[in-house]
Amino acid sequence: MAKIRKNTQKILYRKYSSNIKYVLMVFTIFIVTLFLPKQPRFRYEFEKGKVWMNKDLVSPFSFAILKPTPQVKTDKKNALRDVFPIYQYDKGVSIEAIDGFLNEFDVKWQSAELGVKNKITYKTEGARLLKDIYAKGIIALNAKHQKGGVDYDFSLLEDNVEIQKNSQDVFTPETAIKYFKENFKTNNQVIADLMTNLAEDHLTPNISFSERLTQVVLENTVNSVSTTKGMVQKGELIVGKNDVIDEEIFQKLQSYKEAYDAQTKVVGSPTLVYIGQILLVTFILTILLSFLYFFRRDIFSDNRQLSLILMITTIMLLLLTWALRLNIVSIYYIPFCIVPIIIRILFDTRLALYQHLLVILIAGFFVANSFEFVFYQVTAGMVAIFSIKNFIQRERILISAVYILLAYFVSFLGIALLREGSFTEIEWINFVPFIFSVLLTLLAYPLIYVFERIFGITSDVSLIELTNTNTKLLRELGFKAPGTFQHSLQVANLAEAAIFKIGGNSVLVRAGALYHDIGKVDNPQYFIENQNTGNNPHDKLPYEQSAQIIIQHVHKGIEILRKNQIPEVIIDFIRTHHG
Repeated sequence: MAKIRKNTQKILYRKYSSNIKYVLMVFTIFIVTLFLPKQPRFRYEFEKGKVWMNKDLVSPFSFAILKPTPQVKTDKKNALRDVFPIYQYDKGVSIEAIDGFLNEFDVKWQSAELGVKNKITYKTEGARLLKDIYAKGIIALNAKHQKGGVDYDFSLLEDNVEIQKNSQDVFTPETAIKYFKENFKTNNQVIADLMTNLAEDHLTPNISFSERLTQVVLENTVNSVSTTKGMVQKGELIVGKNDVIDEEIFQKLQSYKEAYDAQTKVVGSPTLVYIGQILLVTFILTILLSFLYFFRRDIFSDNRQLSLILMITTIMLLLLTWALRLNIVSIYYIPFCIVPIIIRILFDTRLALYQHLLVILIAGFFVANSFEFVFYQVTAGMVAIFSIKNFIQRERILISAVYILLAYFVSFLGIALLREGSFTEIEWINFVPFIFSVLLTLLAYPLIYVFERIFGITSDVSLIELTNTNTKLLRELGFKAPGTFQHSLQVANLAEAAIFKIGGNSVLVRAGALYHDIGKVDNPQYFIENQNTGNNPHDKLPYEQSAQIIIQHVHKGIEILRKNQIPEVIIDFIRTHHG
């Protein structure tokens, strides 16, 4: 019953497998277009110092001219220089301190047994000096404000009135007690010490720094800095044909672009944008499937391999969408070159180049300076593909990464010199995203292993691992059937030499040759290469039974390899090596 059900499933799969690939394509289109930005794209591209090759651009609406970002930063920095830290005056501190002084005076005076002579005079004088000190104010100095020295300017807030002061204009706890000592007159040292100690106990800063108010003032100051410097009126010429885009025109174009993007978010139709995205993505994926149908029918017919190709395309475009939504500093942080590397290793050079071009074409519609972006990625992708001619050593990934970085550097330097015309004007910090992207490209190595396991694809790396004669199956073959093992080695060497001459995958041929007779491991004595005693067990068997034993090694080999999860591409060698 289970066998009938399994056969039924196979029949249904064959019947509808052709439809699955179209479902995969529709699903890919839906996922990709669902998350792409849904606003009309600004139609012009421009660079400072270049000639405006389009027709005269007249503003269809009025908009403000934005200041360049460095100028806005400078203006904000200059504005913040005029902002002083905010300190608050607390009247309650002085009242509490003087009341405490008066209450404690009688106790201290009596304890010192100084009598009643001049007691009221000293008490009144001490309270008066404290009032004078608190009237001027005692500040709690803040170390982070003492940048240029001990003294600094600050804004004093008292009764909602802000007064600019310097720390020299008020007392500190140290200068306050010094002032008290100098102005309290007495010839009695005991009384002088008593009054000084008593005053020191009740000198508390009544001018303190307000972090909250200072932060509010700083934020208001930054927000009040204007980010614009004039207007372009509706119908006014922004740039004329063949005009050189200087700093002023560039800023007008940049301001027009931002105003256009802001307006299209409100005015433009997201539905029509979505339809346009569906048309473009569908067209490009149709080209990809057509290429597979005409030139790689084996991949087109295999839904698992087709799923992998479409999944990689989807992931890269979703990464792009994520980067656009987060508005990251540079789109070049995304490792687009990981696509051609993975496809080249798992499939072939033509498909790697073809898919890379199509992914970059789609991405080019949604990034700024699309021609520059396409140039960077296409050239680097080509270098990535050519640098992995044969992926039979792990260091090929590292070597490829170095070549990709070199390709990015040459492109970056060439474009920078073309744009700036000077080495000193090149902003080398802009090359950092390319370095980061190349480092992320190294993730191709573990991803290849994951994709192999999930989608049942065999790369050259896996084939090399299978050709290791210390693997479990080959060691067992060498131990139980040494003659067959030697025969397999000789066939592998001959086949590899032949494939080098005619062209092909030498690693695949060698691996297939090593395993083609693995089925003989069950009955090695029935095969002549393992008979070293002169006895042939076939002499005692009927011809039909002997033939069945010999033929059976093919079926046994397939069974052994499937049990050990050896790739199907190796099993095909067993299945076909007797015709």
